[in-house]
Amino acid sequence: MLSIGDLGNGAAAVAPLGLLDRVSSLADAAWMDGPGDGSGAAARRARNKLRIGNFVTFQGAPGLWGPACCNASLLAAAEINKRGGILGREIELVMYDAGGPIEQVTDSVARAVEDEDIDIVMGSHISAVRVALRNSIRSRVPYIYTPVYEGGERSPAVMTIGETPRWTSRPAIDWLAQVKKAQRWYLIGSDYVWPWLSHRAVKNYIADAGGQVVGEEFVPLGEDNHERHLERIRAARPDVVLISLIGTDSVTFNRAFAECGLAGRVLRLAGAMDETILLGIGAEATENLFCASGYFSCEDTPENDEFRAAYARAFGPTAPPVGSVGQSNYEGLRFLEAVAHKAQTLARGPLLAAAKNIVYRGARGPVMLRDGRARMRIHLAQADGLDFRLIRGF
Repeated sequence: MLSIGDLGNGAAAVAPLGLLDRVSSLADAAWMDGPGDGSGAAARRARNKLRIGNFVTFQGAPGLWGPACCNASLLAAAEINKRGGILGREIELVMYDAGGPIEQVTDSVARAVEDEDIDIVMGSHISAVRVALRNSIRSRVPYIYTPVYEGGERSPAVMTIGETPRWTSRPAIDWLAQVKKAQRWYLIGSDYVWPWLSHRAVKNYIADAGGQVVGEEFVPLGEDNHERHLERIRAARPDVVLISLIGTDSVTFNRAFAECGLAGRVLRLAGAMDETILLGIGAEATENLFCASGYFSCEDTPENDEFRAAYARAFGPTAPPVGSVGQSNYEGLRFLEAVAHKAQTLARGPLLAAAKNIVYRGARGPVMLRDGRARMRIHLAQADGLDFRLIRGF
């Protein structure tokens, strides 16, 4: 059974048409509800349930990923519950909107943790929200952060499973330098922690590959007028523009990049780029656009074939496309299932210890965590219309 909570209370009220009918056939997939009201929520709910608060962005620049993130987490919960849950506890999902004012988001998680209304936090949102949630949770419950990020998270209660620049940007930069003879790089990113720290690492990778950075700028979140940015890029004459813009900001920039005639002359290497963003950009604006990621929907492997088929059965042919960000929500719950099985408990300390060194399997195939750092096979792909064409793996 699914009941949709109220966005005004912090829980996500987003459901594609027909979602409830399709998910209801998934054998008691998950339960979505609003956060506790502070009056003994933990005592009212069944203790044989495992309540996971999933903080997904449904508004702002990253909001276009929200529906796919919601779908993917529902699918994972349904599959796990059909197998008997996690250590016999059925998953209940509480969907929170992580795209509102940051103080509202942190208030939601603090209240839910304090009231013992959620057992575990999971998140697919920008790194600025991760830092705020981490500080608000204060290690009281485990926190699984699923998407690509800048690396370097050291909080003992935060478990990260996403790709970092060392494993994505570094080999992609080397390939573009060797194969495309790219030497001059221009960096443009959203003005927050992921692009800041990613660019710091990227500059070293560019120098190691014999290149030089000819320009860099950071753009406020929500910016959709890119004329002055494109003027500076044109004047700098780069071989490649490395794009660390998020969500709809990446969509509007890449459209404008093509409209002003740069796409045919300048290569683009984009981070946080997936099929959802590609669909927003449009086929006519994706020439010479490259991306490196641990997941592409087009990859033909047994794990991904199974995931794509299950997603289509659950949500139908018109469901939001599920790329790396959306799919990371599926992997977040698969990761939790594997860690709990290894620890044989959901107690915070042993669970976090087990997560430091583990191999689990999701839609990306095997993912290995060593000392809390995730490693998986990385693919370099080139946009081909509204899809990606895999070029090589690393």
